[in-house]
Amino acid sequence: VEVLGAAGSPGVDMLSVIHKHGLPREFPAPVSVEAEHFGGEITAKDLECREDLRGRNIITIDPDTARDFDDAIEVQATDYGWEAAVHIADVSHYVKPGTALDKEARKRGNSVYLADRVIPMLPENLSNGLCSLRPDEDRLAFSVFAKINRDGTIRDVRFGRSVIRSSARLTYRQALALLEEPPKDETGRRVHEAWNCSSVLRKKRFAAGALDLEMPEVKVWLDKEGRPVKLELVENDISHQLIEELMLLANELVARHLKHRKQPNIYRIHEKPEPEKLDEYRELAATYGVKAGDLGHRPELQKLLDGLKGKPYAGALKIGLLKSLKRARYSPDPLGHFGLSKSDYSHFTSPIRRYADLLTHRSLARDLDPKQKGPASTDLGPVSEHLSTTERTAADAEKESVRLKKLEYFSNLAAAETKGGVAPTFDAQVIEARNYGLLVELPEAMMTGLVPVSTMDDDFYIFDATKSRLLGKSSGRVLKAGDLLRVQVARVDPFKQQIDFRMVNEGGKGKPKVERGRSRR
Repeated sequence: VEVLGAAGSPGVDMLSVIHKHGLPREFPAPVSVEAEHFGGEITAKDLECREDLRGRNIITIDPDTARDFDDAIEVQATDYGWEAAVHIADVSHYVKPGTALDKEARKRGNSVYLADRVIPMLPENLSNGLCSLRPDEDRLAFSVFAKINRDGTIRDVRFGRSVIRSSARLTYRQALALLEEPPKDETGRRVHEAWNCSSVLRKKRFAAGALDLEMPEVKVWLDKEGRPVKLELVENDISHQLIEELMLLANELVARHLKHRKQPNIYRIHEKPEPEKLDEYRELAATYGVKAGDLGHRPELQKLLDGLKGKPYAGALKIGLLKSLKRARYSPDPLGHFGLSKSDYSHFTSPIRRYADLLTHRSLARDLDPKQKGPASTDLGPVSEHLSTTERTAADAEKESVRLKKLEYFSNLAAAETKGGVAPTFDAQVIEARNYGLLVELPEAMMTGLVPVSTMDDDFYIFDATKSRLLGKSSGRVLKAGDLLRVQVARVDPFKQQIDFRMVNEGGKGKPKVERGRSRR
């Protein structure tokens, strides 16, 4: 049907992912024409009936490589606590129901972030241009204004359409640097005050039963030809948490308002897990030596997750728990969010890259102004199912694209070794022992692979099925879930997307080129 190119050619692997998951590659001509019609600047007509917030200290905090800035924040200290404002790009001003832009955005459902490119939900002149809250440029926004007491309770909230002008674009790295030292200027003071507020909201959220399911991510850095040159571990530090809590707050407040106003809307729901799944997970945790109570009680789940902090097997058990929980999805019914422990929750803060958020904006706009057109309630069920599907497709494609680049990275390391180079070694953690080897994960690279029994030449290993472990016949060495090893790359199979490792002595030399970072996709 189409020749993508030689298997090893730059970009061919990503094209294969695009085709495999049925992702779009270009916008239809009518959609592009419609987007270009808006030009590059807002007009006087656009400002009608909007609050003018262009003189206020509003900032954005995003990843290093971000170009579509959905959200901006402004937090000020008060006698009672804080006044927090969350400003979200007003995509609904441009993308109207029934237009070519709207139909294409609905079809795509969301933007897809592959390892080497972004497949946007909206054309670039909107997603990276007119809708993006870029610094020192006037932009239309939908704003949530909240008055927050020192204990994190909300004393007042209102919503409004606005025009803003971001005064600073910070990366997560820059924001973290500001938070790690006393404020020296206005921007530093604003970031510190925002964290003061967010940290209280965060404590209140976990006190209410929220589950800490955050996992580190790995950013794959590519050269100009798309080849991986570095892996960077990205952790959920306080700069990310600062933004996360304010976005969660905005999403909750909008959902609560629309539910109370009985406005048709799409909610982000996460249903309670099945008891049988939690029982199975408790057995998994026991193989790591982790004792758990009745996980059907939220405090026991929180206790288990708190006990994982700092443990080498924390990642494996968090992944196991995620598999035991139901998957979050979209629904026209406000069924609540189990993981966040919120009875009211919707997606509102990323309308540039998620169609669900755009629908929430329309529902809120219709509530604030009855003349506005919003989604009909009869459409929301099928749309919810469609958006849940496109989200899963995007997530699968994103994970596969990153995995392919990681495999290419490790394959290059193995190739360098065959040419006489030094083979780097990696810390690995045993996830599971099987009769044919050890399934391991590299925590610094978030990569799983197999140490085949055939490569374990220090002894003859026998599989103990009753205790899920491998036993060395001569040495008596026991290898089981949770054990830490030092490994090297043995073989990479990009077609099967598999990687094999071999164990090395603890004194093995060579350091992997995996770095720790503070930015996040």
